[in-house]
Amino acid sequence: MHKTIHHHTGPGSSHLNEETDNNWHHVSAADTTRRFGVDPNSGLSSAEASARQAQFGPNRLKEIPPRSPWLLLLDQFKGFLILVLIGAAALAAAIGDKSDAAVILVVVVINAILGFLQEYRAERSMAALKKMLAPTAEVRRNGETVTLSAEELVPGDIVKLATGDRVPADGRVIATQSFEVDESSLTGESRTVGKQVEPLVGENIPLAERANLFFMNTTVTRGRAEMVVTATGMNTQLGLLAGMLGNAETAPTPLQNQLDSLGRRLAAIAGTVVAFMLLAGLLRGEPWVQMVMTAIALAVAAIPEGLPAVVTVTLALGLQRMVRHKAIVKRLAAVETLGCTSVICTDKTGTLTVNQMTVRQIYTSGRHLTVSGEGYETEGKISCNDGPVPDLTPLVEPLALCNDAQLQDGKVIGDPMEGALLALVGKAGMDWRAESRHRPRIAEIPFDPAHKYQVSFHHDGDRVQVMVKGAPEVVLDRCSTVFDETGNRALDAKQRAVIENANEVMAARGLRVLAAARADFPARDFVPNGDLPAFIKDLTFTGLVGLMDPPRPEAFAAIASCHQAGISIKMITGDQKTTAATIAGELGIKGMVVTGAELDGMTDPQLEGAINEIGVFARATPEQKVRILRALKARGHVTAMTGDGVNDAPALKTADIGVAMGVTGTDVAREAASMVLTDDNFATIVHAVEEGRTIYDNIVKFVRFQLSTNIGAILTVLVAPFLGLPLPFTPIQLLWVNIIMDGPPAMSLGVDPPQPGIMSTPPRKTDQKILTLRRLGKLGGYGFIMMAGTLGVLWWGLQNGSAVYAQTMAFTTFVLFQVFNAFNARADRGSTFNANFFRNRVLWLALAAVVILQVIAIQWAPIKGLFDIVDLSIMDWLLATVVASSVLLIEEMRKYVFHR
Repeated sequence: MHKTIHHHTGPGSSHLNEETDNNWHHVSAADTTRRFGVDPNSGLSSAEASARQAQFGPNRLKEIPPRSPWLLLLDQFKGFLILVLIGAAALAAAIGDKSDAAVILVVVVINAILGFLQEYRAERSMAALKKMLAPTAEVRRNGETVTLSAEELVPGDIVKLATGDRVPADGRVIATQSFEVDESSLTGESRTVGKQVEPLVGENIPLAERANLFFMNTTVTRGRAEMVVTATGMNTQLGLLAGMLGNAETAPTPLQNQLDSLGRRLAAIAGTVVAFMLLAGLLRGEPWVQMVMTAIALAVAAIPEGLPAVVTVTLALGLQRMVRHKAIVKRLAAVETLGCTSVICTDKTGTLTVNQMTVRQIYTSGRHLTVSGEGYETEGKISCNDGPVPDLTPLVEPLALCNDAQLQDGKVIGDPMEGALLALVGKAGMDWRAESRHRPRIAEIPFDPAHKYQVSFHHDGDRVQVMVKGAPEVVLDRCSTVFDETGNRALDAKQRAVIENANEVMAARGLRVLAAARADFPARDFVPNGDLPAFIKDLTFTGLVGLMDPPRPEAFAAIASCHQAGISIKMITGDQKTTAATIAGELGIKGMVVTGAELDGMTDPQLEGAINEIGVFARATPEQKVRILRALKARGHVTAMTGDGVNDAPALKTADIGVAMGVTGTDVAREAASMVLTDDNFATIVHAVEEGRTIYDNIVKFVRFQLSTNIGAILTVLVAPFLGLPLPFTPIQLLWVNIIMDGPPAMSLGVDPPQPGIMSTPPRKTDQKILTLRRLGKLGGYGFIMMAGTLGVLWWGLQNGSAVYAQTMAFTTFVLFQVFNAFNARADRGSTFNANFFRNRVLWLALAAVVILQVIAIQWAPIKGLFDIVDLSIMDWLLATVVASSVLLIEEMRKYVFHR
């Protein structure tokens, strides 16, 4: 998108393209303001601002018109299985079974309503982006500073920024004083970024390193600055992300694809059954009305109309269990998707790490010390591997006094890095508040990226103390002595080399290294308003501190669990390569480390070929995150993406399932994701994966149960005439079996506990069908046993009683077959008599209910008349039970033989 600014405030005439890639970091501040036609001292005139507002529009993100609620609702009826169920309802109504037709339609409508509500909520992603805009800004117009709505900003406006402000638009730095910005929500970089006025030199400078640019929605943590607005609205980096998020499409989940495939297969089976039954009956001379009724009843029975209900209930119950594990799922189908996830792409900052800078290592008095504890809590331990911990007072005093932050209840007010230094002071046993009161600050030199240090001056009796912290190489150049356990001694070349080596070792471990130094001199020599930099010499070097955003303690175990489950972990971060590699090493993430610049040098086929070998992507942009996910999908992976920042939102929506952080995450990330972690704990994902796998297993259990019942019924009805036997069931008896088996027993399989070892197997393939040939063969075997047992009882009944008695025995035997077959459905491979055998109380209650209902149907006179059946004796019930148990006993013997 390019728009041209015609400015009139400067001499001459020029044109400027406002570009979304924001390449103003190569242009000097003076040239930038000139090209925008603005005098930094007076700002734009009201007339010019109005003209530019008319040209560029308001400084806000465009809203994508939401889909009509009616279209959203109609989309819920696109699934093939749903269409099959509507057809089944029509067939049920055609044979007079209005209650069954009504039940099917109610299931369809409930599923449509649930899907509609979930998708309607997802449409609010753009609204959340809009809310993140800064509401007001301090702007220089007509030579005066005024407060305006952020929406009124235009390219060329001069904006003033101070600590705590949210940057209202993208801009070029034109003036700065001790200025730092938190850009983690946009770039993924956990450290605050210092800003400078000078232009940058070099090609392909990552967004996180464009130190002379401001970006919309980032937060000022320190200092004051002025900027000239270079981009507004959708032309900003945030606008670019909004466009990517709006264009991202949510693909159907693997379960949704499999259910559609299953629906097509079952529809084909039902159609074949209807055609064959009609043809065979007419060829035998059967009354065509009776054959049509039986064929339609069998076709309705062949369609598991309870499947959508079971899927919905199973997913909903899984969702409730996940809430107890601190995870909220916005799309029901997304719960199951986690079960086949093969790659989790995770953001580093705030997801694998605590997003709080922490001092991890110290070098002082010639010793390397280790610091425990995370974040801004003062609880922790400082330890030394080669002896006792030396006196830390000379080191921590400069860190406590030369510090503008405050800690309150474990939270930092001010710069996060300075908050981490105060936490270290507390761990060293010093009260930084008391020290500040005892030695008040009388002057200071604020930190500036140009000189890379900060200095504070403090009264201490008749002396003035100088406290310094900053970049090690800059501080060392101003030191003449070094502190050790014996006191201060001259800083010679050898000692300097040792300190420089310690600095390099810390930096190589991904730590941000700061040096501390101090000096003191008589108070009479100090002039507060004089040449303060003149006092920054002959300092005593007191030590180095290495800071980093540490990994979450529980993340290592969670990642190890994912590896055991066959799930690959890839870390995608905006941090530097060294830092990213260090965190990955600590967490056990394996693979190559590739930077965003190196990624840009790869073609899509090259990236797809190397994607499985890459474990870490450093300095990655939001566009690159989306590209990585697409490469993984091209290799057949099911992807989950975790994140918390605005920069993660497009990737969260592109992934098969997006997982956002609920505590530290932005509204945009939470709305774009399918799942939100309320504890920001990566380990919660492991529980979610197990839940997803369990849910899919339980859905498969239902399918196995239902289809084996249907196959048994179809085989029994089809084979009986060829053996010279009457039809074993009437149409109403077929529908009775369909109703009571699609009800409580089938539903209860959806709450079965996870099978042992469910997290020790690789994730299933996305194209793995619910109804595989192997599984269909086993179900056919169950159906054959049911057919043989039912027809055997039918034949026996004909030999020992009337045709109605024989049909009653066959009907009862077939119902009891389903009671025992439910246990077969629970264990596809191992024995059903495992640790979970008695754990599903709902199943036991459901099966008991089926037996009671069948007894009532057979023995209670007002009901049995509907089924055209007769009473059965206790011996009849015992015979039917023994025959029906064969489906379980034969399967257990088969498993024992083949798995012994």
